[in-house]
Amino acid sequence: MSLESVRAFFAEKAPDIDVLVSSQSSATVALAAQAFGVEPARIAKTLSLRVGDRVILIVAAGNARMDNKKVKALFGGKPKMLGLDEVADITGHEVGGVCPFGLKSPLPIYCDVSLKAFDIVVPAAGSTHSAVKITPERMAELTAAEWVDVCEVAK
Repeated sequence: MSLESVRAFFAEKAPDIDVLVSSQSSATVALAAQAFGVEPARIAKTLSLRVGDRVILIVAAGNARMDNKKVKALFGGKPKMLGLDEVADITGHEVGGVCPFGLKSPLPIYCDVSLKAFDIVVPAAGSTHSAVKITPERMAELTAAEWVDVCEVAK
C-alpha cells in the first residue's frame, strides 16, 4: 500500500520524478546506498519521533546523527523514536521504507540542514525496496517541510 501511496503522491505533485524499485533491500542506510549506487551520506533517512504528544518526521543525511539536545531545545520535549508497531500505523510506511511522501495522514516534516551538502539525495519511497532521487530543496518544497538544524554529521 505505501509504495502505491508514494507513487500516487509523485503522480499528482511531481510527475517528473520516478520511483525507483530495487531487487535488493534498501531497509538501512548501508543497504540503500548499495541498492541505489550512491554514497551512504546521500541516503535521506527519515526519523519517526514522538516529542511529548506530537509525532514528527525529521529527514536527515545518511551520515548524520540526531542530537537529542538540539531536538529538545527546538521542539520543547525529549524525542523518542516511535516503536516498530507504531511506525506503519502512523505513517502508512513500513520500517525501512519510511519517507515524507504519501503519508497515511499529514504529519509535520522537518528537513535537517545536513541534507544541504548534496545536490541530489535518495530518500526511501514507502517500501524496503524503493527510493527516489531528488534535490533536498525540492523534497522540502513538495512536503512543506521546515528546515532545521538538529543533527550532527559524523566526521
